[in-house]
Amino acid sequence: MNKHSKIAIFIAPFLAIIGFAVTDMYEEHQAAEKRIFTMKVQNQCDIKAKNCILESDQFLLSISHQQGQTLVNSTYPLDTATLFIVDANNNAASYPLGMTDSPYYWRAETTLGPLIDNPGSDQKLRIIANIKGGSYISEFTSTTQ
Repeated sequence: MNKHSKIAIFIAPFLAIIGFAVTDMYEEHQAAEKRIFTMKVQNQCDIKAKNCILESDQFLLSISHQQGQTLVNSTYPLDTATLFIVDANNNAASYPLGMTDSPYYWRAETTLGPLIDNPGSDQKLRIIANIKGGSYISEFTSTTQ
């Protein structure tokens, strides 16, 4: 075995480790970039009946309302979440949601209850959920059955 082969065998493991580290750093940088994803309602949205699920690929948000609080549960841990209640003139009132037990569960005191109490009532809502540089947004309507 000549000296070039010996040097190549000695250096190869170091190059593999360095290549793995650089690839990992690049992937983490890609994941932290700002991106916007839209979410769609899975079937029909009825927040009062606890039947409102928004989806974007594998990410799901479940929205419900009880005792004056709007609750949001997610399949991935959120960094922040904001709910907007939109009136008839398309003006939105924002409600920043606060984390409860873990980053999967969020809630806020909102005025949504009286707006969805009556059967047949429709209420337009918007939500923004942020996860590591990605913003998941949706505009949807909750229809009370």
